[in-house]
Amino acid sequence: MARAGVTLSRLTEVAADMADEIGFQNVTVLAVARSFGVKDASLYSHIKNLRDLRQRVSVASLSELADRVSDALAGRAGKDALVAFANAYRDYAREHPGRYASTQFELDPDVAVASDARRHSVMSRAVLRAYALAEPDETDAVRLLGSTFHGFIALETAGGFAYTPRESEDSWTRVLDVLHHALEQWPTLTKE
Repeated sequence: MARAGVTLSRLTEVAADMADEIGFQNVTVLAVARSFGVKDASLYSHIKNLRDLRQRVSVASLSELADRVSDALAGRAGKDALVAFANAYRDYAREHPGRYASTQFELDPDVAVASDARRHSVMSRAVLRAYALAEPDETDAVRLLGSTFHGFIALETAGGFAYTPRESEDSWTRVLDVLHHALEQWPTLTKE
């Protein structure tokens, strides 16, 4: 459909931009259609439904974020890689809050396999190579990193640190120092 410049790629891009402006959860097919000056029914020749649209935004955002993280990690190892990895996520979330929120959207299994979602796990594990963690510790460490980064970012973007005397930047730096130390001193599991 060439009407109003609507293509699947352009539709996804407009929805992603809209997510940054009004929040990912506020993106609707109707709102995107209005931005093109068309009726929402005309978009259904490109997408199945709202879930399909949101998945497309998520997949595009995961790809953008993976590219950014990959660039940040190039030539780095150990703590330097950990800090670059974390900062790439945080910077992306600050610059693209709606897109970042979309990266947390649960994808259908077939969509997840075809997306860059796995690339994020691979990069997390690459950062952790310097810490020489065996399984299942490496998986636990990947989850620790993800939950720490996402949790901090979620609290920060929601204004959760606004009324504390310490700057969030100082806390972020300290959190990364503590993560590095924890990874270096990772406890070995003992069998009972």
